[in-house]
Amino acid sequence: MAVCTVHTTQSLNPTCSISKPSSFFGHSPRQLVVLASPGGNSSTIPKRKGGVLKVTCSSGDTIVIGLAADSGCGKSTFMRRLTSVFGGAAEPPKGGNPDSNTLISDTTTVICLDDYHSLDRTGRKEKGVTALDPRANDFDLMYEQVKAIKEGKAVDKPIYNHVTGLLDPPELIKPPKILVIEGLHPMFDPRVRELLDFSIYLDISNEVKFAWKIQRDMAERGHSLESIKASIEARKPDFDAYIDPQKQYADAVIEVLPTQLIPDDNEGKVLRVRLIMKEGVQYFKPVYLFDEGSTISWVPCGRKLTCSYPGIKFAYSPDSYFGHEVSVLEMDGQFDRLDELIYVESHLSNISTKFYGEITQQMLKHSDFPGSNNGTGLFQTIVGLKIRDLFEQITEAKAGASLQAAKA
Repeated sequence: MAVCTVHTTQSLNPTCSISKPSSFFGHSPRQLVVLASPGGNSSTIPKRKGGVLKVTCSSGDTIVIGLAADSGCGKSTFMRRLTSVFGGAAEPPKGGNPDSNTLISDTTTVICLDDYHSLDRTGRKEKGVTALDPRANDFDLMYEQVKAIKEGKAVDKPIYNHVTGLLDPPELIKPPKILVIEGLHPMFDPRVRELLDFSIYLDISNEVKFAWKIQRDMAERGHSLESIKASIEARKPDFDAYIDPQKQYADAVIEVLPTQLIPDDNEGKVLRVRLIMKEGVQYFKPVYLFDEGSTISWVPCGRKLTCSYPGIKFAYSPDSYFGHEVSVLEMDGQFDRLDELIYVESHLSNISTKFYGEITQQMLKHSDFPGSNNGTGLFQTIVGLKIRDLFEQITEAKAGASLQAAKA
């Protein structure tokens, strides 16, 4: 049996074509084993005597993930959790612009959509628009470049410099296995939305957003309460008009709300977090607690889970969200000991872990990240694992389709 090893780069999937000289036809079939790229499968396809079978493989599509949220809502922390699930730390491009917003790991490239601002800071002031306004962004270029990367083509992406407020010269972005586009508008343009393989929206309630901003801006930046309120109110009309409506298109929404365990709480330190998961999304099965499709309320505090005041409460149920059937997993409260999270993890299903306790391991690994003791960190970690599972399923499906095409 003749064996041909096909060497390819570490790409999402191999797309292979076969060239057969005319002398192949009319002879008895033999077998050729085609070894796919790393992570792919091997298979056999017919070979004919009397010539050399040429197998050519090229990179397939990049998977594109969209993450939408207002500024200061935890996108960067989510990105760090996601890249950690894939086993590598995300870092700025080496040797490039030190003010680049891009983060690159072995598997992922994260692009900040602020880079597609069409107006710099001065231009926005002159026209009287905010960065949330579509008129301050170049959606045509965003669509063209995300489409090109998804098709395996490198692009020269612009850079918005958050330090100077200017538009810097572009940087070269090569197609990764997974492209994450994060920012204010990943689901605003229908053309870009169609390119997404999975989408997430971080939905921080106004009460929690206000509490967070006070904690950050008053404690760390010396801003007054009045200036913080004015800043939030100035952004709110554009946020309500252009950013918030995108959550209706998301496959998963992480909703952060004030706790219901403490009456009239407004400090934002104890949170109620809901993971809203759309049903019927290809390659994505919603996580459930105890019994799929049931309505569950669970207080796990006891011998296996330490809970100080005000305790912890989980809930799970089917629901409707913007006309879509969804499953909702909820956590109210916070963990005292992260190592005990494994007790909760053992009662969750469809979590896409590779081994028992992987969620707990990831949470302990990043215990210093914001939200690691509550539902924000837990649900960000779960969504990261689900994205890894989705990536692997799509990779396997496309590799299988390529081999079937080769056999034909």
